[in-house]
Amino acid sequence: MSNKIQAIRGMNDLLPEQSPVWQYFERQIQHLMQRYGYSEIRMPIIEQTALFKRSIGEVTDIVEKEMYTFDDRNGDSLTLRPEGTASCVRAALENGLLYNQTQRLWYQGPMFRHERPQKGRYRQFHQVGVEAYGMYGPDIDVEMILLSARLWEALGLMPHVQLELNSLGSNEARAAYRDALVAHFEAHSDVLDEDSRRRLSTNPLRILDSKNPDMAAMLADAPRLMDHLDEESRVHFAELTAMLEAAGIDYVINPRLVRGLDYYSRTVFEWTTQALGSQGTVCAGGRYDGLVEQLGGKPTPGVGFAMGVERLILLLETLDLIPEAARPRTDVYLTAMGDAASREAMLLGERLRDALPGMHLQLHCGGGSFKSQIKKADKSGARMALLLGEDELASGQVGIKFLREDRDQESVALDALAARLKTLLAEA
Repeated sequence: MSNKIQAIRGMNDLLPEQSPVWQYFERQIQHLMQRYGYSEIRMPIIEQTALFKRSIGEVTDIVEKEMYTFDDRNGDSLTLRPEGTASCVRAALENGLLYNQTQRLWYQGPMFRHERPQKGRYRQFHQVGVEAYGMYGPDIDVEMILLSARLWEALGLMPHVQLELNSLGSNEARAAYRDALVAHFEAHSDVLDEDSRRRLSTNPLRILDSKNPDMAAMLADAPRLMDHLDEESRVHFAELTAMLEAAGIDYVINPRLVRGLDYYSRTVFEWTTQALGSQGTVCAGGRYDGLVEQLGGKPTPGVGFAMGVERLILLLETLDLIPEAARPRTDVYLTAMGDAASREAMLLGERLRDALPGMHLQLHCGGGSFKSQIKKADKSGARMALLLGEDELASGQVGIKFLREDRDQESVALDALAARLKTLLAEA
């Protein structure tokens, strides 16, 4: 016998008992985006490698270590997308969505990074991304945060998450800050770990993200980016925080929050939680005013965020916040004994679905004894089983057997069955 072929490590199947929870989450997202006036865009999962090198930055961990990159048969270098913002900008530019326009867009789908798989973080993972273009003021930054906060409220997560903010300022201000930061790190080079020494000459801001406890004191004494902001960025950030306070959104300023992608400028934010251990970030984003121009378009402001679906669903499960309505459900299981009854059951099932669109009815197929059919009805989780056999066909009746309640079996005329089921389901 041949060896079984298994899924690639870190790329997981979504099983039938899990998919209703994902569908619940996706419905929440779709409803929220419609309420805020965001339109869905769908991009391909494979892009030219140059798109990510140019946007994310060649010396970031994603480009250096994590991308799934390959040459196709034409010799072109292609990459499975590791994030969605660059793809969204490319699509918007290519399809003329940005010139003299404002756009509010959102997307969802799989992303790919070759990281060490762990709970809540996989090599194929799913993100929801939200992007807005053509608006310079802090009001759109605030809208992004308010939109995400409304999602936490809808999911019951608001008491379990915290908003962290920072500003990266302009490119010029960040360059001056970079010089001050490098000088600080060089003065403490004996404390830097190997990864930080490598980043010192390529991306020193990312050293601030280090979780190495041996560097904690040195990082706490590092220059603060907030102290090096240009005046325009300072005003932008002050207006943003004032609007958040007016809206009743609590936040903390995290001077070490820099984000891992090169394209960010000014506002950056993260929603974090303590409920998942070290994997605490559930949503992150910020402003990227230079990215459209960097990818060949005219200067266009942009801001957005992304959230990992696997991590958010893990958080909902950890906190027991999955509503019962989001779990798999079968209301009625329709059994049939004999060929004639099986043919009639097929038609009866369709008539009942027409009459009761909200009912979840599963039809037994494949024959079997009465006992085996009732066993499958019970396993389906249905509240009741409909019994149709030769005697029922002859009398024009259907039996109703209650699987979850201690009550007597009923017999109901076929032409009254839909009305009776409607009443019984309303009692649930």
